[in-house]
Amino acid sequence: MTQITEIRSRTLRIPLDNPTSFSNRTVYFRDHPIVEIECDDGHTGVGFCYAGNSNGALVTQAIRELLAPVILGEDPFRVEGLWKDMYQEALLHGRAGAVVRAISAIDIALWDHNAKSVELPLWKLLGGFYKDVVPAYASGGYYLDGKSYDGLAQELTSYVDQGFKAVKIKVGRLSISEEAERMRVARAAIGDDVALMLDANNAFQNLETALQYMRRAYEPYDPYWMEEPFSPDEIDMHGELASRTHVPIATGEIEAGRWRFKELLDKKAAMIIQPDAAVLGGVTEFRRIAATAGSYGISVAPHWFHDLHLHLVAGLPNGTFVEFFPDDQVLSFRRVIDHQTEVRDGSLVLPDRPGIGFGFRSEALEQYGLDDWESVRA
Repeated sequence: MTQITEIRSRTLRIPLDNPTSFSNRTVYFRDHPIVEIECDDGHTGVGFCYAGNSNGALVTQAIRELLAPVILGEDPFRVEGLWKDMYQEALLHGRAGAVVRAISAIDIALWDHNAKSVELPLWKLLGGFYKDVVPAYASGGYYLDGKSYDGLAQELTSYVDQGFKAVKIKVGRLSISEEAERMRVARAAIGDDVALMLDANNAFQNLETALQYMRRAYEPYDPYWMEEPFSPDEIDMHGELASRTHVPIATGEIEAGRWRFKELLDKKAAMIIQPDAAVLGGVTEFRRIAATAGSYGISVAPHWFHDLHLHLVAGLPNGTFVEFFPDDQVLSFRRVIDHQTEVRDGSLVLPDRPGIGFGFRSEALEQYGLDDWESVRA
């Protein structure tokens, strides 16, 4: 039996070159806990997550002190059992947030190891519904100081020129009239045949405000979806908005566990779910959620981390899009990995490298590390 012999972890803090704004907050840097799991078969798996704009060490501490002792000496191929053991150990410490993100990072590392050990890219190990490429949308359209409507148009035009048939922009920060103008500029830049996704990042506090924005600013420009209009806890409001607009509602990027996603599905609060494997409990829990969504006729378009999620969408019959970030200005985690995803005519090329297809650049880890590697050994 293969055994886990060492778990190493540390925290990275990666700044953004330019402060970047959403509907109701501005980001200056991002914290990323990372983990390496070494086994006695000579293979090492890597995992990671996004821990927010501060206190990423909370996740790293959960990896080191709470979860590493649970999996040390265990068989890495027993992923379902190890997931259950970690979740049970963490039950009183949090069933969402930092502790579940720690489970996510470890679970991703386990799957990376297991795919490497059989010399397969993860997407093939997971079933390989798609063949060579997976569909993607270019994610951008952020609010930046000094960025004009012309700047937005130029950005979106560049995505279309790269072959993308779908793009996403941030919305909800400005007045209704300003948002309507932004939508007009965006639609004119990409044309009528390119899908335009909208991401409100919890912009609206109540239903009537959301409906005013939808009807006066957004609906006239035929958006493909409206993402996260409310706080993720306002599931009933998501469902009510979904019943009052023809625009599909998408949400789920910071949900954890299959139970919350089932509530979203039961309450018809989303037509598209956006699970993030680095948030909700890893690859293992992601697969459960995606399969459940498929039984409801709901599609899956994961949030963030395209280098990971292209593998998961590639294994799904109900996976529709991977969210792709064309540079490292928002997804600054791209700076620490040693292989970047290839784009071909607006789709993402499925890698042939074993595992998740990338490792960490040692010089970048030293540049952005908040601490050193700390090991838990058998």
